[in-house]
This record gives sequence, C-alpha cells and structure tokens, in this order.
Amino acid sequence: MELDAALLSRLQFAFTVSFHIIFPSITIGLATLIAIWEGLWLKTANPVYLQLAKFWIKPFAITFGMGVVSGIVLSYEFGTNFSEFSRITGAVLGPLMAYEVLTAFFLEAGFLGIMLFGWQRVGPKLHFFATVVVAIGTWISAFWIIAANSWMHTPAGHIIVDGVFQVDSWWQVIFNPSMPYRFSHMLLAAFITAIFVVLATSAWQLLHSEHKTMARKGLSMTLWLALILTPLQVFVGDLHGLNVKQHQPVKLAAMEGLWAEREAGVPLLLFAIPDRAAEKNHFEIAIPKLASLILTHDADGELMGLKAVPADERPNVAVVFFSFRIMVGIGMLMLMVALLGAYLRWRGNLYHSRWFLTACSYLAPSGVIAVLAGWYVVEVGRQPWLVQGLLRTIDVVSPLPPERVLFSLTLFVITYSLLFGVYLYFMRKLIKKGPPALEQLQQQLIGVKASGYAVALVKQLTPAQEKN
Repeated sequence: MELDAALLSRLQFAFTVSFHIIFPSITIGLATLIAIWEGLWLKTANPVYLQLAKFWIKPFAITFGMGVVSGIVLSYEFGTNFSEFSRITGAVLGPLMAYEVLTAFFLEAGFLGIMLFGWQRVGPKLHFFATVVVAIGTWISAFWIIAANSWMHTPAGHIIVDGVFQVDSWWQVIFNPSMPYRFSHMLLAAFITAIFVVLATSAWQLLHSEHKTMARKGLSMTLWLALILTPLQVFVGDLHGLNVKQHQPVKLAAMEGLWAEREAGVPLLLFAIPDRAAEKNHFEIAIPKLASLILTHDADGELMGLKAVPADERPNVAVVFFSFRIMVGIGMLMLMVALLGAYLRWRGNLYHSRWFLTACSYLAPSGVIAVLAGWYVVEVGRQPWLVQGLLRTIDVVSPLPPERVLFSLTLFVITYSLLFGVYLYFMRKLIKKGPPALEQLQQQLIGVKASGYAVALVKQLTPAQEKN
C-alpha cells in the first residue's frame, strides 16, 4: 500500500493535539477549584478546604506540566508538517499564538512557583492571589487558543494579498462569529471535566479511604457545581449549534446525518450508520421532527443537507456523526448524575449509597472523553477546509517523504503512550496516598500566619528524624 504523506501528517497532528488537550481540559477547571477551596478556607478557617486544596495541587502540577510539554510540539508541527499553512496564515495566527505565550503562559509561569511551593514562604493573601492568577492564566490561555482556532472556522477581519492572509481588523479576527460560543462552551467543558475528576476521586475515597471528611466535602461541592454547570452547558451547546447552522451548515448536516439537499421536518437520529458511498443512512432510529425543532425552533423547519455541496467538500460523516453522539450522550449522563445526586441528598442518603458512589468512581475520564469527541466533531467537521471556505488542508501540507512522517508518527505514539502511562501511575499514587491529615494541617496553620515557620518546622521534624 502506498503511503500518503498528507494523510500521515493529519494523523500525526490529530494524535498529538488529542493527547495535549487532555491536560488543559483538566487543569483549567482544577486550578479554578483549588482557588475556590483556598478562598473558602481563608474565609471560614475550615481546614477541610485547605486539605482539599493541598491534596489537589499536586495532581494539578503534574497535569499542568504534561500540558506544557505536549503543547510545545504542536507549534513545531505547524512548520514541519504544514509549512504552507504557516506561510499563508502566519500574519493572522502567529500573533494570536504569541499573545497566548506573552499573557497567559508568562502569567502562569510567574506565579506557579508561589502557588506550588509558597505555602510556608508567603502570607495567606499573597498565596491566594498567586493561586487566583494561575487560574486566570489558564482562562486567558484558552481564550487565545480558541480565538485562533475559531478564526479558522469562521474567518473574519482579514484581507488576502497575493494569496496570503493579512489582518484588516484585529477585533473581528479575535471576536470572529463563532468565538464567543466556542470559548464559553470549551471553558464550561473544562470546568465540568475537572469537576467529574474530583467527584470520581471523592466517591472512591468514601468507599476505600479513611479521608471521609474531605471526600464528603469534595463530593458535595462537585455535585452542586455539576447541577449548575451541566444544564448551563446544554444551553450554551444549543447556542453553539445554532451558530454552526448559520456559518458551517455542512458540518451540522454531518452531525445530524442529513443527506438530502434540503429537508423540512428533520428527525433527530438517535442511531444510524452513515454510508458515504451510497449517500444515505442505514438502521436509523429517529425521533420525528425533533432536529428541526431544536435547530430552527420550528418542527417543520428546513435544514441544508450534505448533497447541497459536492462530495469533495464533505467531511468524514461517520466520524462527525458518532463523535457528536458520544459527546451529547456523556453530557446527558453527567446531567443525570447531578440530578440523581440532588435527589439522594434530599433523601439524606448521598454519602451512604454504595451503588451511586461506585458508579461515580468510574466517571473520572468521562469529561475528557466528551471533550475529545467534541473536538473531533469540530475539527473533522470542518474538513476538507483548514480555513473554512478559503484554504484546503491538502493544499498546505509540507512535501515530506511519507516514510519520515510515518517514522515521526510512530515515535510520537510510543513516547506519548509511555508518558501517559507514567502520568496515570503518579496520579494513582497521589490519590491512593491521600491528603495531609487534618491534625497535621492544624499544626501547619502557623505557616500562613507568621514568618519563620520553616525554622519552626525544622525544629519540629528534627527529633522525629533522629528517632528514625
């Protein structure tokens, strides 16, 4: 079989970006949760909040480091595998990527050390300030990345001079038509992802660990947040879908498995097997007119289908179709868990329902899977365009020997698989180890109230070390 350099380059970038997005989708929400817990501890003096913050700060640090390392690779791939893309769009996307580094990355790097290692070296307000700044830095990072990616989906504020994109209005480039919807959707997805990581861990700790007090607080808070954020995500997702209908109707047609050039009263397909060659679906299970009702707010509303454009301008329908249903299905599962948690709380059985806690303990990767599925919908659904309607992916791939691309792809798969295994090993180790005991935290409260704690701690630890 003859190797295709373009396909291999696309697979390599898809693999590396899929690996990378796992970690920001956790750290954005986790940094925010840590800031909330630390703020609540300062306000209430309840050491359980401090216990939560100190326990989760180490998993956050490991996940943050993995995100930074894996993200650097993506910048290089723009030049190595898609050199023409860098040349043609560099004047627009290059500054946006630079703004992310100059604002978000430098902000995070400047205060991350204080957040991780400054517990006994700075005062409580300064440490809390550093934690909040790191959390805000993750939001700013997401802002610039989503702005750049959204411009590729709904390009605006540019002119094309000699085949090269130039900026005509930075405001329109950054706040392009899909950016507000995609940014809010992604930010909520990151929060929910982190919430379910903490929720699953807290449920596991209630079943298998002695840290019941912290686990109860973590489970309770995350269920309340899930009860608020999952319905909000459904609402934002609906707005995002309406935006896609307006600006990328072919992607929407692939999401809905709609083939007819135009169709009114479109059913919502719960399941089907799209057949790209035959241009139809097999084994459809549908709810009549529901897709039209959702997307046009009219049961007899009309939608554009895939046959409205030539076959070479359609995405891989099966990937988009099934990825969309995986994302929505997990979202509905999360909403059900939040509602069920509220019911059990009302019944006074939240912390004692073993079947519920057991089910929750398996939901740690649910948010990550939903985020990945959502990104496959977004990115595969845009194909064959890299800049929607203006620049095809196939036209900007670097002319590399296929064997070299295959070799680098193989190295990435092996290296990243090993890295992910190490990451999971240390995460599991930290979770099984558990947080500092409440008694130990009470002894360390001096660390955020007075300077010289480090000296006091050394004096406290020296006799114990001598005994050992």
